[in-house]
Amino acid sequence: MNLQRADNFESTDNGPAFSAWAQVYEDQPNPLLTLEERYLSRVLPVILGRDVLDAGCGTGRWLRRLANQSPRSICGIDSSADMLAVTRKTCVLKPTLIMAQLPMLPLISKSIDLAICSFVLSYLSGLQVFAREMRRVLRDGGDLLITDMHPDTAAALGWKRSFDVSGAHFDLLTHDRSLQEIKHAFEEQGFNVAALYQPTFGAPEIPIFVRGGKEESYTDTAGHPAIYILHLRAADTAMKSDFRLAHARIVLGKQEIDSGDISVVNRRIASFISGGRKPSTEVSVDLSGYTLFPGLINAHDHLEFGLFPRLGRPPYKNATEWARDIQEKYAQTIQVHTAISRDVRLWWGALRNLLCGVTTVCHHNPPSPMLEAPEFPLHVVTKFDWAHSLAFSDDLQERHRKSAHPHPFVLHACEGIDEEARAEFAQLLEMKVVDERTVLVHGLAMTSQEISELNGCGASLIICPSSNDFLFGRAPVRDQLLNVKRLAIGSDSPLTARGDLLDEISFCCETLQICPEAIFDLVTSAPASILGLSDHAGSIAPDASADLFAVRSSVLPPARQLTCLRWHDVEFVMTGGVVRLASEQIVDRLPALLRSSLEPLSIDGVIRWIAAPVSSIFQAAADVLGTENVSLDGRRILLPAKPHAV
Repeated sequence: MNLQRADNFESTDNGPAFSAWAQVYEDQPNPLLTLEERYLSRVLPVILGRDVLDAGCGTGRWLRRLANQSPRSICGIDSSADMLAVTRKTCVLKPTLIMAQLPMLPLISKSIDLAICSFVLSYLSGLQVFAREMRRVLRDGGDLLITDMHPDTAAALGWKRSFDVSGAHFDLLTHDRSLQEIKHAFEEQGFNVAALYQPTFGAPEIPIFVRGGKEESYTDTAGHPAIYILHLRAADTAMKSDFRLAHARIVLGKQEIDSGDISVVNRRIASFISGGRKPSTEVSVDLSGYTLFPGLINAHDHLEFGLFPRLGRPPYKNATEWARDIQEKYAQTIQVHTAISRDVRLWWGALRNLLCGVTTVCHHNPPSPMLEAPEFPLHVVTKFDWAHSLAFSDDLQERHRKSAHPHPFVLHACEGIDEEARAEFAQLLEMKVVDERTVLVHGLAMTSQEISELNGCGASLIICPSSNDFLFGRAPVRDQLLNVKRLAIGSDSPLTARGDLLDEISFCCETLQICPEAIFDLVTSAPASILGLSDHAGSIAPDASADLFAVRSSVLPPARQLTCLRWHDVEFVMTGGVVRLASEQIVDRLPALLRSSLEPLSIDGVIRWIAAPVSSIFQAAADVLGTENVSLDGRRILLPAKPHAV
């Protein structure tokens, strides 16, 4: 599709144009479609097990993507026989295809859970009819996602819709409507706005403009949203938000970012509106100047060791050698730290994660009621089974056999550089404990062939590379890691790690030379999938748990900014819709309702307000270690002498 100024536009019938367009639609690079795919793929609602409709499916661009996400049924409707012919050829998983003229939908009422309408609405003359038809076929609570060229930008820059094929030029007839007009038409039929995204072109679209000799067109769009994505929910009654996070930049993906307001209802994200809302009386937090990231997922930690220092005299040959060595040489240090009650130590392990923006952690140790208490500041993964390792779990095979499907089964493996560590993967295969549920931690001694076998079994790998580097003087091999299909990052414990999860991210970027875009996924969507977490975990989207952290805004793309962050950059953390951490700058912006449970803590002289029994857990640690010796990852912890009043 060409982005050109409209001069003496003359309407034509779109039928012949669509027939001609079908020949080249899949082949012609289109920056609008590239931008849409980047953003919409990040915010799509759940597809699994739902009845899905693509209204105006064209050549099946979205049908192919949606069909691969295991819907219960999937249907495409289009008015062009030629477009549908291409769809039949290109869709491996065959959807139901219907040739029909929108806005009418030849479907049974209340038969669809999710509908998508991609770059179609502006071609339809009957907006109100289409809104009514969509509400008829969607079940209550169903989702409708509409995408199109942004009407404000199209008007401001004089864009028209046209294309060339076989030497012929086609202009397309469209209907100009404002976003307000579109929203109003659907709201009248019983839809609520769950989200409105208004993304601008970014770095991934630049090569498309360059190849087409349209660099000037790209420059013209600076500051203008190129498309909109409108997420509507079939619900007759609007939800009143508990509060909203206002005027922030919102990270939707590793390169995808928008600005606006997030409404939180019942601890979940109810809506996201790009550009913000009109002033209202609802409780809000002004986050102007800040960027909200999805809360990080720490795929591997031992929370009760949060207060421990690094222990050991490396290098070692394998983890068993290290474990036995510290039990002998550091017995007194271990005895002193374990004199602190386990619940108190679990709190410190939680704070170590909270300080760096982690909102979900997989705790690889026996469970504790404390971890599921409402006041505990992290989501702790509970639906998984585990063993420690081959060396320290005599019943590993039996544990795996009795573990619950489909829960992950987590164990340390191949943690070392000697023959004993190298032999472990073969032993695990022989024991038949490597399958699609298996999650191996470390895997340092695995070969490229074994990684291929790991992939073939559908198993996963969690790396904690700074721990490996400390213990064995060797980190995982980058090229091998990039071949792992299911990979995530964990921070391990302070016993061996360089620091927290942000430090581990930095190690992966600087030492292993893994690109920021890959790292972003390894602490968000990848661990969410590996650990079987709830829908939208590791993302900011309607219906996701309100798990977020905020840092000062930067010109860097989200993934690159993430790799540059350190704990002191994190100024706001929310877990499950509850403010768990705030900097002194942010705490002043919080309404009383959201800050009443916060207590101040000094970390290396930096004050953070934290939703935790700060005074009591500090005193419990200080009674054993001494006031001057309480630290997290080597950072001195103190209670502020004269805290700023909340």
